[in-house]
Amino acid sequence: MRILNKMTGLVLASLLFATSCSEQDLLDLNVNQNAVEDIDMQYLFSLATLRIGGEYENTRANMLYAATMIQHTASTAGYFSGDKYFYSAQYSGAYMERHFTDVIRLFSEVIRKTKDKPNEANVNAAATILRTFDLLRMTDMYGDIPYTQAGYGLEGEQNWFPAYEPQKEVYYKMIDDLKAARDKFSSSARPLGVQDFIYGGDISKWKKFANSLLMRMAMRMSNVDPAKAQEVFTEANSSGAFTSNDDIAFIHYAPGPQGVNRNGLNDGYWNTYKYSRDCKISKTFMDWMNANNDPRKMIITGGIGNPENASTWITAPEEQIGMPNGYNSTNIRDVVAPGTLDRFTIVQQNFSMLNLKYLDWEDPYYLISYAEVELMKAEAALKGWINSSAESHFTAGVRAAINSWVYFDPDFSVPANEVSAYIAGRGFAAASNQDKLRLIGEEYWAATYLNDIESWSNWRRTGYPALTPTQDPNAFEGNFIPRRLRYWESEIGSNPENYQAATSRMGGDLFATRVWWDGGN
Repeated sequence: MRILNKMTGLVLASLLFATSCSEQDLLDLNVNQNAVEDIDMQYLFSLATLRIGGEYENTRANMLYAATMIQHTASTAGYFSGDKYFYSAQYSGAYMERHFTDVIRLFSEVIRKTKDKPNEANVNAAATILRTFDLLRMTDMYGDIPYTQAGYGLEGEQNWFPAYEPQKEVYYKMIDDLKAARDKFSSSARPLGVQDFIYGGDISKWKKFANSLLMRMAMRMSNVDPAKAQEVFTEANSSGAFTSNDDIAFIHYAPGPQGVNRNGLNDGYWNTYKYSRDCKISKTFMDWMNANNDPRKMIITGGIGNPENASTWITAPEEQIGMPNGYNSTNIRDVVAPGTLDRFTIVQQNFSMLNLKYLDWEDPYYLISYAEVELMKAEAALKGWINSSAESHFTAGVRAAINSWVYFDPDFSVPANEVSAYIAGRGFAAASNQDKLRLIGEEYWAATYLNDIESWSNWRRTGYPALTPTQDPNAFEGNFIPRRLRYWESEIGSNPENYQAATSRMGGDLFATRVWWDGGN
């Protein structure tokens, strides 16, 4: 019996061995011998860069929420949630949803695969800067976020449900990461070259980009952590930030596949969805430009009527009308001057449309501009952080903001004398320090048009420009401009413990909840 059992065991073992060999043979047959097993991280870096400006999240977070909340644009359409203070789970959490699962994951993978490779120092540093940029945007929108573990799920299951870190801690870590990345660039490492869709491999400009972001962060935390803010700002300033419009950090797009090589904001505004038919220049912004004789008016404003029908398209500057924020196509009739809606039967066509010349797929997608840097320096000079002229920085910032429009279209060039006249008319030199801060805040608002997430963040910090909240009876929490957006709702079910810890620490997951640098927890 023992012999029989042994023989049976040997037969079974041989069969199992034969089976396993056969299975392996079959697996081998299904391996593509020509497939790439280890992708070049520069290609992954390129893909992640392009996706920063993707359509889904930028249409929802930047266009439908931020642009109308900050009253650059207005719409009577209900899905434009920002100026009516509606809550849309799909729109509010869109940036978090798309970027945590895509952009941050891609940049984190580049960083993970290149961190111990000296020859890949440049792509590692650039990926770190863009990962930090993107998570800075995210924390400014939502407050506490996963940072250290974000996008590192491939390192192990300990990162599958990342912890939310307090915003102050996130800021401090981002500062350290930006400085380390800035100092890591090396001329002896493999160049970025054509895979760099921002600077084409120019590492000197990447260093300026890092310092400019550090200055943005310093200003953001200046009301709640002034000593640290001054320290970070002055160090970045002395290390060298942007010095001209040639340094502007923007993604260079070209006509290409939807959701990849396209300016996603413009894809939403005009090219694919043509939401700009419903979205108009706000009355707040139009009135401000009119009051200040802003030469950007007919750059920002396209015209009234239907741009696809020349007989109805009116581009005369004096005919332009801004749309009041917070109304629908019915009740807007109660708040506009008599005759305003008489020209076209379609209500929306009676108000000024966005200029289509800056809404092409291949137009630049701004991350941070030289104008912003100079305006931040003007504020820093007023605070006594730097020993230079606030007026000189203000002048340089406004001039840069106006002149930067040529990157969208050469026809947007404004004669130097008109720019100078506009700057003189702002009256910065004779203004009180408080009015100087107001002027800086207003010009920052104008300079960040289209980069409305940044406009909204700076408004929350400074209170400039002075905006009047709309009054919609169906506002989600009340008629106030939101202090943050609500988290991606999937986190409630998929990462409940960390979500609950964050919302408890912050004081709720509400529009009214303030982030740390805005006076919150």
